[in-house]
Amino acid sequence: MKNSYEKLSYDELVKAREDLRKEYLELRMNKVITHLDNPLALRTTKRKLARLNTVIHEYALGIRKNK
Repeated sequence: MKNSYEKLSYDELVKAREDLRKEYLELRMNKVITHLDNPLALRTTKRKLARLNTVIHEYALGIRKNK
């Protein structure tokens, strides 16, 4: 899973980040309103989002090049 983000293009990474942000927001809202079935999903989604942000930032710094 960690290496799968490195194979994606910049545009795909940005779209995946938006999808994960929505998923994370929904999990947070469900945590407040109801009981979560899998409380670890919140942590794993947050970590996936951090990994995506790191790869996107590497593109911005020029460490990675657009494919």
